[in-house]
Amino acid sequence: MSIRPLYNENEILNKVASGDVRAFAYLFDSYYKHLGQYVYRLTESVETAEEIVQDVFVKIWSRRQDLPEVSSFTNYLFVITRNRTYRFLKEKASSHIRQQEWEKQYQQEFYLPGDITPEDDFCSMIDRLIEKLPAQQRKVYELSRIEHLKYAEIANMLCISPETVKKHIVSANKFIKNNIIANNNLLFFFFFKTCLHFFK
Repeated sequence: MSIRPLYNENEILNKVASGDVRAFAYLFDSYYKHLGQYVYRLTESVETAEEIVQDVFVKIWSRRQDLPEVSSFTNYLFVITRNRTYRFLKEKASSHIRQQEWEKQYQQEFYLPGDITPEDDFCSMIDRLIEKLPAQQRKVYELSRIEHLKYAEIANMLCISPETVKKHIVSANKFIKNNIIANNNLLFFFFFKTCLHFFK
């Protein structure tokens, strides 16, 4: 990653080191796009790129007193960004490996047929639990989780407030999670938590 230093970089860094918020904002605006593009090429995720770049600048601000001693800020910025990105990729790979291990353990313990995956079994279980929800709550949950409608869209469709939609979703998630835990389905619980993360 090649970034051209700012022409008044030393002056900006000294101001940031002294706690100048405007100088820090200028520094952020000057490098944010370049770093974001670099991280995106490695992660292929806009959300992840935004999160990592923000984390990088939070770290820079927390260590701002060291900035006057940095000989090349662009290199310093690149190293921090690279390390943070590689750590994310490593954690992501480890998470994928753990999920594969859980799936393998589940198949061994419960003797699933080869053509049935834990995800299939998980979906069937969730479907059964959704059927047990109160009618209005079930409708809201299905529109949110299956049709992927936003709270406002569901509210308009069912003539209820977005806050009521949110309450239905929270109650439904709590009911499903508690039933999964009550049945000691640890693997299902991890699947469900992952689903909640993606639907936030």
